[in-house]
Amino acid sequence: MTVLSFLSAALILLAALFGSIKAFQMLQQNSYVNSRYGEWLGGKFCGKTVVLKAVFLAFFSGLGLFLKNAQYVLTALSAVTAVTVFFRSRQVQKSAVKPLVFTMRVKRMIITESIISAAVFGLCFVPGAGIYGLIASGLVFVLRELVVPAVNFINRPVEKAVAKHYIRDAKRILRQSPNIITVGVTGSYGKTTSKFILARILSEKYTVTVTPESFNTPMGVVRTVRERMIPGTEIFICEMGAKNVGDIKEICDIVNPDIGMITSVGPQHLNTFGSLENIVNTKFELADAVCQRGGEMFLNGDNGLIRARAEGYENSHLYGTGDGLEVRAENITCSSSGSEFDIVFADGKISVSTRLLGSHNVQNITGAAALARSLGVSDGDIRFAVSSLKATPHRLEMKSFVNGATLIDDAYNSNPRGCLEAVNVLSKFEGMKKIIVTPGLVELGEKEYECNFALGEAAGRVCDEIYLVGQKRSKPMTDALEKQGYPAERVFVVSSFREAMAKLAPTLDKSCAVLFENDLPDNYLK
Repeated sequence: MTVLSFLSAALILLAALFGSIKAFQMLQQNSYVNSRYGEWLGGKFCGKTVVLKAVFLAFFSGLGLFLKNAQYVLTALSAVTAVTVFFRSRQVQKSAVKPLVFTMRVKRMIITESIISAAVFGLCFVPGAGIYGLIASGLVFVLRELVVPAVNFINRPVEKAVAKHYIRDAKRILRQSPNIITVGVTGSYGKTTSKFILARILSEKYTVTVTPESFNTPMGVVRTVRERMIPGTEIFICEMGAKNVGDIKEICDIVNPDIGMITSVGPQHLNTFGSLENIVNTKFELADAVCQRGGEMFLNGDNGLIRARAEGYENSHLYGTGDGLEVRAENITCSSSGSEFDIVFADGKISVSTRLLGSHNVQNITGAAALARSLGVSDGDIRFAVSSLKATPHRLEMKSFVNGATLIDDAYNSNPRGCLEAVNVLSKFEGMKKIIVTPGLVELGEKEYECNFALGEAAGRVCDEIYLVGQKRSKPMTDALEKQGYPAERVFVVSSFREAMAKLAPTLDKSCAVLFENDLPDNYLK
């Protein structure tokens, strides 16, 4: 092979590395699980995509095998491909709803992919390999989306070893602080908001460390302990997320929670859990761990699945808005500016007001108040903390918007009950033009169509205009709207939030209230 052939192979392998950014992004958004990544990949490798890849490889191979005097053309083509893919990868990152985060794990995978590319490039130097080393480079480029899960598989032993080291270190840190009270918070929905409400109330009396954002996986919790634990922490509030049976237990085995809260149980991540029963069992893994340590559990008694399971746990307390609960909210008034209500205990009540929107936040505040009171926080401190609560980012967060419009940012919400509650919140903005922008709901298994149909019905009853993001997942909502007789000219189906904003922004003014409901990551937007 000539120097130009070597250069061509190197440029194509470099293009493969640039082109892998999208695949790494999808793998990361699917929690580094190859089977879940494969669902996205199945949609990627279909129709025109397969044909285009085959044509590219055939053209590339033909130049190398049959056009012996086309080395300059081949090198130029390789250079153009590398530059194009580089700029395309940058565009993918900039336009992504959730761009690739270059964690240490991603960096290790990129190193492994680079080693594979170097090995393929080495074929060019094998005697007798001839042009086939160049063809192998082209094959790596064309099949780069398949190389990424292979890299993930190769790195699995390394990642397991790294995870075990970090987990041992986190356990060591917690053992060295035996006086820390660990509070575990889980639920199908409401756990993140409840976590921050609880942190705000408890901070009136204690030094509190809380898992940030949605650091609710085992490694997210470990990272919090290792990197973010505040010196002198008295209470560690640990959000616990789950997509599979055993996920909550895994976190409990790391942090050994003393107190627990279950905010809700519902049809969330049914595609991975398999059944509602599995979801219930997984959420109550927290209760099992807490009760083994003789701790207290605070359970949302308004949730029928929780209430039915609660009887088996001693030292558990039911909270909510229903009659007969140990701690309950009464005299509730909800509006576009927040809520006012009484939190009733066995020995008295606290009258509170909050700027948080939605009746579900009445439940969240009531549960947090019940737990905080058990830890000795005074009624006055609870009242003050509740009055100063700010919305958790992207969870019914009210903001000023384009041309003076009001934005209700509920982009992080992704559960059926929460979506319907968000539409109900939008209905409170009386006298204003009401608009929703949503891609619908995912990961609901067989219930996905039903839940999105219900969201469409609710939006049709409340909204003056409806923007649906994504052709595939809009179908149940458009079916619901059509059945309702909702005017078709007020329904806009778009491919992205960016396109929705391009259409919507020029029409907005201070008389408009816009709800951003759910903001799916890129792997779902088809």
